[in-house]
Amino acid sequence: MDIIGTSLSRDGYLLTEVGAPATAGETGTLSFTIRDADGTPVTAFAQSHGRALHLIVVRTDGTGYRHLHPELDAASGVWSTTVTWDAAGSYRLFADATPLGADGVTLTRTIDVEGDLRPAKHRGERRHVTVDGIEVHLDGTLRTGDGGVLTATVSEHGHPVQRLEPYLGAYGHLVALREGDLAYLHVHALGETPAAGDLSGPEVAFHASAPTAGRYFLFLDFQVDGRVRTASFVVEASGAAPTATADHHEHHAVHTH
Repeated sequence: MDIIGTSLSRDGYLLTEVGAPATAGETGTLSFTIRDADGTPVTAFAQSHGRALHLIVVRTDGTGYRHLHPELDAASGVWSTTVTWDAAGSYRLFADATPLGADGVTLTRTIDVEGDLRPAKHRGERRHVTVDGIEVHLDGTLRTGDGGVLTATVSEHGHPVQRLEPYLGAYGHLVALREGDLAYLHVHALGETPAAGDLSGPEVAFHASAPTAGRYFLFLDFQVDGRVRTASFVVEASGAAPTATADHHEHHAVHTH
């Protein structure tokens, strides 16, 4: 199993140092550049899931998750977006992009935010969460090897939600980060690509394979009533199943750094 999200370079591409607000509560610009093997800023990218670049930001203790889409200055190659840090700590940034004519890469950097640091403590699995009154329950087993299927069920006031909307070409996007080194796995929903205006629910299924057994932070982005929400889970991954039974017709991306 390839392990990704642990290096600032890949296939000759490098994520430069990141400029960002230095203190919790401060609003400012987060910016960076992707350079090629010659040190030249990359200014042309292919779109993936409706965007030229996906930026995942999370504190190293698994809190403060954000899925951002910075804007590219095509003249300079600088990506930028406005951020305000909610809390102090070390944050890992994952820039997921496909330079035009090349394979997709996931590049990472860590930045430190000053302030009163209050690390989170995770005690066991967390598979049921409520986000803005919408409940999400995660079933299934995260395994190594051929992996397994994880199913998120969405409900509201005790009733199944059947108005999940397409978001970036799917009914849900799942990011998994291994506790400790934050090795990165980006998984997309199983099933056909929805068309604009389609609705689904209450379930969204994913095929996922963990690089190793252990604890993982999982973040599910989904859209209901025009608003994107994030459900955050903590899941323990087990070893590979005795027999390989996983369905391999899923659409997902795994890369190494």
